[in-house]
Amino acid sequence: MKKLKRFIIVLLLLIAAFAVYVEIVNRNTKNMTYRQKVLKAVYPALMWFTKVTGKNVSKLAGNKQPPVSFHSLKGLLNDGSTLDFATLKGKKVLLVNTASDCGYTNQYEALQQLYEQHKDKLVVLGFPANDFKEQEKGSDAAIQEFCRKNYGVSFPLMQKSSVIQSPQQNIIYQWLTDSAKNGWNNKMPSWNFSKYLVDEYGVLTNYFDPSVSPTSADVMKAITN
Repeated sequence: MKKLKRFIIVLLLLIAAFAVYVEIVNRNTKNMTYRQKVLKAVYPALMWFTKVTGKNVSKLAGNKQPPVSFHSLKGLLNDGSTLDFATLKGKKVLLVNTASDCGYTNQYEALQQLYEQHKDKLVVLGFPANDFKEQEKGSDAAIQEFCRKNYGVSFPLMQKSSVIQSPQQNIIYQWLTDSAKNGWNNKMPSWNFSKYLVDEYGVLTNYFDPSVSPTSADVMKAITN
């Protein structure tokens, strides 16, 4: 009985300590659910765990001229206006499917950092999607507000859509995941925050799984080459 009581006391202390840690990590967040706060707090542990286990760490590279021009595409921005990809010529483009209730949501911070540091030669495009465990249930307006208030996101967010193979798949992701269009890659996003990099000439050059941080050495090398 004493051992059980001691175990319960220790467990309660650990829970209390974790709750305090969660609040400290999220002292500057606004309008986050407790789930979102917990996910933000455990993000470093998640990245460590996936690196150790080798989960969601795939990296692919290619360099073939696409049969369908990337710069011929158009997409809908978060506010409903159209983004003509012809305006992206001369810059690299990092396309990321995002979600607000995911263990990788904290990557918004790294993506914003990347965007600010390389704004002269890089465009980051976020594609909110509810495809994986329904981790993006918010409206376009709610997503925009969440990203701006909690992660300072100023890079373009696209209209919420589906990024996995289906009749409703976003036309941009139809291009990214079909070798008949992009030249070599058929890899679908494995989870939220999968990353595709297109170069200045509209050539798809890289795919990075969610556990590859946006500011990792591999991503930075691909962007700066």
